[in-house]
Amino acid sequence: MEQKSLRAYVAELVGTFVLVFFIALVVTDTSVLQVRDFAVIGLVHVFVLGLLVASLAGVSGAHFNPAVTVTLAALRKIRGPDAAIYILMQLAGATLAAYLVKAVLLDEGRSVKYGGTLVAKAFLGGDLSGFVLEGIGTFVLLFAIVGSAVIMKNKSALTPWVIGGALGGAVMCIAPLTGAGLNPARAFGPLLAADALFDNFGTFLFVYTLGPIVGGLLAGFLVHWLYRGDVEEAQAITAAREDIIEGGAA
Repeated sequence: MEQKSLRAYVAELVGTFVLVFFIALVVTDTSVLQVRDFAVIGLVHVFVLGLLVASLAGVSGAHFNPAVTVTLAALRKIRGPDAAIYILMQLAGATLAAYLVKAVLLDEGRSVKYGGTLVAKAFLGGDLSGFVLEGIGTFVLLFAIVGSAVIMKNKSALTPWVIGGALGGAVMCIAPLTGAGLNPARAFGPLLAADALFDNFGTFLFVYTLGPIVGGLLAGFLVHWLYRGDVEEAQAITAAREDIIEGGAA
């Protein structure tokens, strides 16, 4: 695993900023206009994440989500110190995005917490149901990420849209019930900007942080197991290349 550069850290901050800004903006806009169309909201997720993966994956891997970073760290695709910096950049990017939405839509967005995520307890049994839904949604997202981007034989020009489509599809189904954070940073920024984070801190930790991380880890290890032979072969090729480079340097 190579050490990430400053450019990778900046890419994670910028990518998360763009992702959360457009998500929070469309959620706030549609709520204020009372035309909350979850198909539109889902498509915004598809397009924004797809273009970000296509444009920034070569710099940072295009995580933009602590659940993605934790899963890839567990799969030994990123070093621990780099993963920690990635998560800090993601939280910072999401926070900056949420405060910009707040600055643009101060009065209009206050009632909907500037796109913040909250469990719809009128429809769900409580935080446990929210935890399950956030976990399943993130499972689908990480299944797409690891299956189409980490497994080399599956990579193609469609990979960014497979990943964006996985997120958008999950959002269309889950957003009416939990807001479909599926990303601790995406949940963190708007709640902080709305001064609602600490009032809902238990829900944030259990539903919107632990739920996505557990779902992501399950998906990551499942795909890793399904493609075990291919992963081992790729690791052997990488190790051989590193030996050749080190031998040439010596």
